[in-house]
Amino acid sequence: MSDFPNLKKPSHFLATFFGVGLLPLAPGTWGSLVALILFYFLIYFQISISIYSLILSLTIITAIIACHIASLELLEKDHKSIVIDEVAGAGVSFMFLPVLGVYDFSSANWNENSYLAAALILLFFRFFDILKPHPISFIDKRFKTGFGIVLDDLVAGIFAGLTLLGGNFFIDFL
Repeated sequence: MSDFPNLKKPSHFLATFFGVGLLPLAPGTWGSLVALILFYFLIYFQISISIYSLILSLTIITAIIACHIASLELLEKDHKSIVIDEVAGAGVSFMFLPVLGVYDFSSANWNENSYLAAALILLFFRFFDILKPHPISFIDKRFKTGFGIVLDDLVAGIFAGLTLLGGNFFIDFL
């Protein structure tokens, strides 16, 4: 389809995360960076983990629906300009920060280690999202629906969080 994305269509507008997916060179990385900026914005207001979970859940549901509708007419279902899945996956990875003990969503104890942890989680997320080790590659190849487009990024977010948890367990750098 030659007119993808058509930002006048709500599903395309959302799937590209308000046009972020149209930025040149590595649109998925731009989407992930926007997720980090949004996360910093939310923690600035010291939202609770419940509010963050609600926002993340709504983002995931919106991502699945938008990706499904936007990709219906596409031959390449996970088009490079679709980045709302990266926003959702990065959002999942940030849920690991309380487990690391660098931020608990309920106080203003955000410090240099918190920034480092969020940046490392984002790097690990991009690593897993780009390389797609098993089972991420299996999900990416097998499920070509809106759910599948988003699911591989959610799993990459979980892998990123678990990698940082494991790494920090063995090398206490946070």
